[in-house]
Amino acid sequence: MKDFPARRLLLVHAHPDDESITNGTTMARYAAEGAHVTLVTCTLGEEGEVIPPALAHLVAGRDDTLGTHRIGELAAAMRALGVTDHRFLGGPGRYRDSGMMGTEQNHRPGAFWGTPVDEAATHLVEVIRSVRPQVLVTYDPDGGYGHPDHIQAHRVAMRAADLAADPAYHPAAGAPHTIAKIYWNRVPRPVVEEGFARLRAEAPDVFPGIAAIDDVPGVCDESMVTAEIDGSDVADAKAAAMRAHATQIALAGPFFALSNGLGQPVLADEFYQLVRGTAAPDDDGREHDLFAGLAAPAGAPGARA
Repeated sequence: MKDFPARRLLLVHAHPDDESITNGTTMARYAAEGAHVTLVTCTLGEEGEVIPPALAHLVAGRDDTLGTHRIGELAAAMRALGVTDHRFLGGPGRYRDSGMMGTEQNHRPGAFWGTPVDEAATHLVEVIRSVRPQVLVTYDPDGGYGHPDHIQAHRVAMRAADLAADPAYHPAAGAPHTIAKIYWNRVPRPVVEEGFARLRAEAPDVFPGIAAIDDVPGVCDESMVTAEIDGSDVADAKAAAMRAHATQIALAGPFFALSNGLGQPVLADEFYQLVRGTAAPDDDGREHDLFAGLAAPAGAPGARA
């Protein structure tokens, strides 16, 4: 078994670019601190739209090669964040992007949305038992904004966490492992409101329009947030990772737009809700380290202090 560092973080995302927008700060921070950061992406994002006109031929309705192209974008984003362990669930292209909710792509053969949860979870169990993370980050039950692949990624991640801890399940995948803390991505509404206020004041005409606050995945009441990761030291790394996803993201300073052309703030600080495990908050009532309260598992397989 590989000699992993003592702190190990696993993130599960639906498509390339989701990780950089949502968790780029967190990934860059922990990678820089020497933690082992593992990203599992569930699809290649084949059904995405494309922003640069010169690459418009990549889309599913034409060459259908966007997924292959996005593998390269994701690799570049991981280099920007300092993350060396990235995997596609079941291997690249095993599960296809399902498109937006209610579209015919939801029912396409191989679509991630239509895959039995336990089938997909088996592949993630293998990762969990190999890497043995203490912390898992994924979406909330709505996937942040209702995209079928995000919802499915949540279901698969939570199911895999349960199965990985069960000694009777799939012994060939390795020894059972219980993930100590599981977080869901969240964004407190006041933070988003402040970000949009800056966008309107500083760059109102940079993009064709401005998104609505509820277009931001994971927006929630501030009381739901239990952890906050400071992005002040790694904001440039997050921006570089987002910029690497050039087919999907147009970046302009501290603001960005997706293919709909609607501006949003880049959120340097990232926020979470602890849904499994024991919190160890600081005096302000929030954790500022996702590993807070966890002792290094001395003697655990693959761990080194």
